[in-house]
Amino acid sequence: MKILGIDPGLTGALVILDNKNPIEWMRMPVYMVGKSNRVNAAALAAFINDAKVDSAVIEQVGAMPGQGVTSMFTFGHACGTIMGVLGAIGIPHSLVTPQAWKKQAGIIGKDKDASRSRALQLWPHWRSLDKKGEGQAMADAALMAYFL
Repeated sequence: MKILGIDPGLTGALVILDNKNPIEWMRMPVYMVGKSNRVNAAALAAFINDAKVDSAVIEQVGAMPGQGVTSMFTFGHACGTIMGVLGAIGIPHSLVTPQAWKKQAGIIGKDKDASRSRALQLWPHWRSLDKKGEGQAMADAALMAYFL
């Protein structure tokens, strides 16, 4: 069964696990609209369709205190695009809070890089995890799919 883990947002990632192992991944596809980035819905749909994903897990996130109105709108737009693509192509999905998947991964209360460290324990040969920023997003997406 192919499960897609999605770390939403413009700097997020998508990771497909098959039998609990990462088989395909990518950074969130984006493009520029004026001075803003937006999720590229067509690229997202193509990635998911080509992989023949069975289901998806998306991190359920919201606005954080002190976050600006523009960044909240941009993040909400990204999440809405992701949910719309999944709905349009008929992929069943569930939402998971960061607390729920991090508890299952054993990293609740740890530093931000704990998910990348945990993912490297599970998949020591996955070189995309080596880059701190990119690896963090990949690790988050993969761990969501792995533990739920």
